[in-house]
Amino acid sequence: MSLEVRSVAESDTLDWARALETGFLRPPVVSEEATAARLDGTDLARTRGAFEDGRCVATFRTFPQELTVVGGAVLPSDAVTNVSVTPTHRRRGLLTRMMGDDLKEAKERGDAVATLIAAEYRIYGRYGFGPATRITEWSIDVARAGLDPRWSEPEDGGRIDLVDGADVREFGPALHERFRTARPGAVSRDARWWGVNTGVATGAFPWTEPFHAVYRSAVGEVEGLMTYGSDDHWDDAKQPLNTASVRKMIALTPAAERALWHFVCSIDWVSTVRTGLRAPDDLLPDLLPDPRSARIAMQSDFMWLRILDTVRALEARTYGVTAVLVLEVRDKAGLAGGRFRLDASPTGASCAPTTESADLVLEVRELGALYLGDGSALRLAALGALAEERPGAAAVAEALFRTPRRPWCPDVF
Repeated sequence: MSLEVRSVAESDTLDWARALETGFLRPPVVSEEATAARLDGTDLARTRGAFEDGRCVATFRTFPQELTVVGGAVLPSDAVTNVSVTPTHRRRGLLTRMMGDDLKEAKERGDAVATLIAAEYRIYGRYGFGPATRITEWSIDVARAGLDPRWSEPEDGGRIDLVDGADVREFGPALHERFRTARPGAVSRDARWWGVNTGVATGAFPWTEPFHAVYRSAVGEVEGLMTYGSDDHWDDAKQPLNTASVRKMIALTPAAERALWHFVCSIDWVSTVRTGLRAPDDLLPDLLPDPRSARIAMQSDFMWLRILDTVRALEARTYGVTAVLVLEVRDKAGLAGGRFRLDASPTGASCAPTTESADLVLEVRELGALYLGDGSALRLAALGALAEERPGAAAVAEALFRTPRRPWCPDVF
C-alpha cells in the first residue's frame, strides 16, 4: 500500500477532520457542517495530510502568526497546529515528511521562525524546535488568601465592569496589541480568534458563555481583561464551594493585574480560583497577602520555537549587554545552520556569516530555547547541550540572551 503526503483538497476535509479527531483520542465522528465551521478561514494550501488508499491517516496544518521578541519587534512565524498520526500508522516517518516539507516552504515564504505548542516533549526537538516559554497554573484558596472580604472596587480610582462578547470584540484587539508588543513570547490574534473566543465563530469545542471583566483606569482607559467561568458545587451543609476558572487574562499595568485578581477572588460563593496558564514569574502569588494560598497546580514547558533564518532572528531582538559572540549553529535540515558573528547590545544587533573561530557550538533547537530569553546557556553547557569553544563564552551568552522578565505565550494554538 502506498502512502502519499500532500496538501488537502476541499474533498478531503471531512476525512482529514475525522483523522484529526482520531489522533487526539476524541470520538471520530464529524459532520460536514462541523468540519466546515472548524476549517473556516483555513488555508488548504498550508494543510497537509498523509493518505493511504484515499483514507487520511495523518494531519498537519499551519497558519501565519506574528511573534514578539525581546525588545518589542515582531517576526513572521509559521505556526504549526493540528498535528496527528493515526495509531495504525505510527513510526512510518509521516510527521517527518510533513514537517520537512512545511519548514522548507516556510523558509522560502520568508518566515523567520516556526512555533508550536508541544503535546509531547520528545517529539519536536528532532525537527529543530526548542522549548522557548513555560507556563504555570495556580489554584488559589480564597479563604486563606488574606484579601479584604469587604473589598468592592479598586483603590486606585479605577473600576471593573462586566461586559459581553460584543464589547470584547470591540476593544479587545487593541488591548491585546498593546499587551503583546511589550511581552516577548506573545503572539498575534486574528479576527477569527476573537470570534471563536467570544462565541460568534465555531471552534473545536462546544461553546460555553463565560464572564468578561474589564479593568478601566481612573481616566477610563481599558488596561486589563479577564475571561472566566465557574462551576456550581455545594457541600452537604449547603455551603457554596465553587471554583472560578480563568480562561484568559491580560493586563497592561500591575494595578490592572492586582484589581482583576482581587475581583475574581472576591466573588460570592467562589472558594477556589484556578488562574489558567500564566507566566512562571507572574506577579500573582505575591499580589496576595498570603502567597502560600496560591498552590502550583501545573507547571510545564509550553511554546516551542524553531529558528528558520538565524541572521534575521538574531538581528531582530535586543540583548542584555554589549558583547560579540561567534555561534556555530548546527541544523541537520540545512535551514538555519552555519557560523555567525553576533555583535549585540541593549539597543540592537548585527549578525552575519563568518569564518572566525566559534565561541559556542550548539544545535538549532538549543538556539530556539535561548532565543526569547528563558533558556540558560550556562545550564545547557552544564547539561552538555552546547559546547564552549572559548572559555567564558557560555557566561557571555547567558548575559546576552537572558531577560529580567520571562517570556510568556498566553495562547494555545
